[in-house]
Amino acid sequence: MSTPLPEEQLERGLGLSEAVALNMNAMVGIGPFIVIPLVIQAMGGPQCLLAWVAGAVLSLLDGLVWAELGAAMPRAGGTYAFLREIYGPGRGGRLMSFLYIWQTLIQAPLVVASGAIGFSQYLTYLIPLGTYEQKLISAGLVLLLIGLLYRRISAVGTISKFLWIGVVGTMAWLIWGGVTHFSARMAFDFPPGAWNWSWLFFAGLGSASVNTVYTYLGYYHICNLGAEIREPERNIPRAILISIAGIAVLYLAMQTSILGVVPWREAQNSQYIVSTFVERLYGPRAATFATIMILWIAFASLFTTLLSYSRVPFAAAEDGNFFPVFARVHPKKHFPHVSLLFLGAASLAFSVLFRLSSVIKAIIAVRLIVQFISQGVGVMILRRRWPPERLPFKMWLYPWPALLAILGWVALFYSTGWKFALGGLGVIALGIVTYMIQARYRRIWPFAVVAATEAQQ
Repeated sequence: MSTPLPEEQLERGLGLSEAVALNMNAMVGIGPFIVIPLVIQAMGGPQCLLAWVAGAVLSLLDGLVWAELGAAMPRAGGTYAFLREIYGPGRGGRLMSFLYIWQTLIQAPLVVASGAIGFSQYLTYLIPLGTYEQKLISAGLVLLLIGLLYRRISAVGTISKFLWIGVVGTMAWLIWGGVTHFSARMAFDFPPGAWNWSWLFFAGLGSASVNTVYTYLGYYHICNLGAEIREPERNIPRAILISIAGIAVLYLAMQTSILGVVPWREAQNSQYIVSTFVERLYGPRAATFATIMILWIAFASLFTTLLSYSRVPFAAAEDGNFFPVFARVHPKKHFPHVSLLFLGAASLAFSVLFRLSSVIKAIIAVRLIVQFISQGVGVMILRRRWPPERLPFKMWLYPWPALLAILGWVALFYSTGWKFALGGLGVIALGIVTYMIQARYRRIWPFAVVAATEAQQ
């Protein structure tokens, strides 16, 4: 009897409802509650709503890329599997997939750590906490996440739906409060020159869109769990598109509701904008409850994020492109426990060592080229290489969504600023050097051909 591959040992225990819940949990998090003031500042008025629309449109265009790739290759690791197949498993795909693992080891723990730090900072609205107390809360939160994720995927799916109820219920409550106390005059109090369409306007829109796109990120997390989705050719595209549409409606409604209750000139400087919003509507006790629910949302997002990223090193190890220990699957609970524990430990360390400053731009700058832009190009490569029957889901209006998504990501990369853009390029360059060193040592692409030639001589 042959031994099953590690990926074959994973359990397909997630249906459409669990997939949507996991995606939406990952997308919301504490992000929108932190960036709302930043988006208003960047745009200088209620025209900031345009940045939320821009983020939704770019996410939808890119979501179609993810949907096509995810349905065609429902495997653990998501982008890792996509890049490996697109650019050649024995050729450039080795480098591209390695670069994705390289950036994941850096940015995944930073994403989790940034959420944990944001959680502890938002908690100070309820409980005065010093610097070291906040770090202790952040570390404890990561440990709790690891404990909850250390179980079968079917149980994890049930927990995700429970957390999702709190996410959607809280946002619906916030929107309802804004609608019932809405002031159109306040919400659309545009300053003079708000729509001058100058280069300053578009520079502000680019800066604001960096923040709004950050809040939409997560619609693709279900692709990392592709080997654990039932009927992936149908459920992965549906989960991605439903998640983007649902979150876009919630974000736009929430931003409009806040503008209709808290004047934008005040909102742009509020550190706890949603707590301020609820306090204005219902008083301090309700604001306390709202803050608790925001923390619930932040926890739900971190839960999904750590779950999703733990499958990436596992997929690389299974493919022989990373340390073999990461391919180990728990013998009874059937999940990659070594990968989960490693990323959890790194997240814990980062949450103690780093501060929440400029993290949004840094994360986006590191990810755009290797992950998003490369996949946009990749889906067009597969369309030329693969027969139609190998693509169970095909994006609408091809190739325009892929082309527009690539242009959008390039513009967003530029909008992060030269320091962050150079930092992102530096991470990629260091990853290439690291790959080449180990490839030379292991005699794999591009040195495999050289090695064979030397042997013949």
